[in-house]
Amino acid sequence: MTATFADLAQAASRGEAPAVEQLLERCLPGLKAFVRLRAGARLRERESDDDLVQSVCREVLADRSGYDARDEGLFRQWLFTAAQRKIADRYEYWRAHKRDTDRDEPLAAQRGSAGASDVLAAYSAFASPSRAVVAREELARIEAVFARLPDEYREVIVMAKLFGLSRAQVAEQLGRTEASVKGLLARALSELAEQLDLDRS
Repeated sequence: MTATFADLAQAASRGEAPAVEQLLERCLPGLKAFVRLRAGARLRERESDDDLVQSVCREVLADRSGYDARDEGLFRQWLFTAAQRKIADRYEYWRAHKRDTDRDEPLAAQRGSAGASDVLAAYSAFASPSRAVVAREELARIEAVFARLPDEYREVIVMAKLFGLSRAQVAEQLGRTEASVKGLLARALSELAEQLDLDRS
């Protein structure tokens, strides 16, 4: 029998590492997608998505305090906030060390995109690429279109579709009404779909 989120969260709050590992495993596809969306092409040229995700997971396992176990969406938000901090740290690292990125060989040239199907599965929550198309070009296309959306559209899509927060939770965090969030999300998803269609043309 598969443990529910509530069971795992309760066990994790008692300090049971296997429960935290299972919570992380449930969130991995979304976490990978979030890291790709937030890291951007420049950082992804220097560091692999898998390395960034593994680093976040190691830190979460080492320090299991501070997460919100009320529901899965809030846990995901806590986890993805940790990932955002990791991405910011890595940007700072590369900036502080003034790496000559033109001389370094990009990681994309060194290795393939392992786990691409996981990331596409997470993206399918807000974009439905053909099951037959799981190549890196599809990931790049979705990410490029997503990056062109207005900030408020990207934020509401991430909160509702990757974090999995309810409309009421998104509304609370954005300081909007629930009806306003529903409208914003509908406009954001519509714009994303329209831009993806245009990009295919």
